[in-house]
Amino acid sequence: MRAVIVWWDLADSAQTVRSLRSFLRDEAVDRFAQVPGLRLKFWISDAAQQRWGAVLLWESAEAAAVPLAPRAAELIGYPPTSVSAFDVEATVEGLFTVAGLGGRGLALEG
Repeated sequence: MRAVIVWWDLADSAQTVRSLRSFLRDEAVDRFAQVPGLRLKFWISDAAQQRWGAVLLWESAEAAAVPLAPRAAELIGYPPTSVSAFDVEATVEGLFTVAGLGGRGLALEG
């Protein structure tokens, strides 16, 4: 398995954390649900610092290496500020009360 973390500093972009939420609702969530080899993607933000990003968990390094459409970079106006990739040493799911992760998060709730 491979994990990738992508971050944008939005200071030089016309986009904000708030404006990018509609991008998630309108296209990104549904599009990424169809990406082969992607086990999990969750988008992350820091509204106070105007930072936006994602954590992607891939089934393999080969799946993680397939180029993705740069739609977020197009909207933001430049490539990610930081991209880091890691091998996954172990995974576990803890005890939880929410059955599924789909449809969760600030952009999709409320």
